[in-house]
Amino acid sequence: MDFTPFIVPEKTKAGFSFADTPVKISYKESEVVFYGVPLDITTSFGKGTARGPEAMRTASARQIETFVLDEKSDIYDCVGIFDLGDLKVPKSKSKKKVFEFLDESIPRTVSALRAEGKIPVMMGGEHTLTYYQLKALAKENPIVIHFDAHRDMKVEYDGMKMCHTTPFYHLLEHIPGENIIQIGIRQADNEENETAARSGVTTFDAWHVNDDIDRVLDHLQRVTAGKKIYISFDIDAYDLPYVPCTGTPEPFGLDPFQVLKMFKAIPPSARLIGMDMVEVGLRNDDYREGTLATQTLYRILARKYVKP
Repeated sequence: MDFTPFIVPEKTKAGFSFADTPVKISYKESEVVFYGVPLDITTSFGKGTARGPEAMRTASARQIETFVLDEKSDIYDCVGIFDLGDLKVPKSKSKKKVFEFLDESIPRTVSALRAEGKIPVMMGGEHTLTYYQLKALAKENPIVIHFDAHRDMKVEYDGMKMCHTTPFYHLLEHIPGENIIQIGIRQADNEENETAARSGVTTFDAWHVNDDIDRVLDHLQRVTAGKKIYISFDIDAYDLPYVPCTGTPEPFGLDPFQVLKMFKAIPPSARLIGMDMVEVGLRNDDYREGTLATQTLYRILARKYVKP
């Protein structure tokens, strides 16, 4: 595979690979391949998501040990990780040109990774990016588990058809709604709710999770057994106090223990084919959010369904 469109991890703003350790594994030896897309061009409230890859790489390399205490194992004993670095997103005032670049480069990268049996993990960057990765994986017919405070199913927003509030509306052209599970939702408009209901999307809003998490766990266990799955995780799925840097935090959100229970509900017979962690911010050297995002990724990577 040609890695020329990427800035290698050591030359990114973080200067480290994700989960950096003294003993490196090669691309050939890896099972999971990380890459960053530092994009922040359509966010409509707080800025900073372009620093998400930097926050996660820095926190994972400088603060967080790779031993996962609750699993009693090192993350590198669970799965082989390789970091491609950051996609070289062109600096352009034209959103259209940037999106055209992403629409070509991300699917090409993802398809090449899947052809070699790798699991792509994208570090965002705004949530718009999920559209390009998931579109490339749609032919594998995955169950999509979407953690978020928002549906991201608007037809358009602020005159933009493609932006951080619209990716899952456009993904309905490629993925059946009945294959999408949205978890943690607590803000949406009537049109988004009607789109989700009409399309057969399963919704567990934050109140469902808080009031009857066993129902959520049972559903995840049943519908993902023996299936390919994709996890899209917007960091604002977590409650407002956990996410001091993301651009659109919302109250009444999820806590880390609830999220961990949901990861564990997915049975070993499922197979992860890709995931993303998006909308992670970094401001004033505040790495709390990057730390939470990294620890969340570790808890997914430690599961037995993360095997090619």
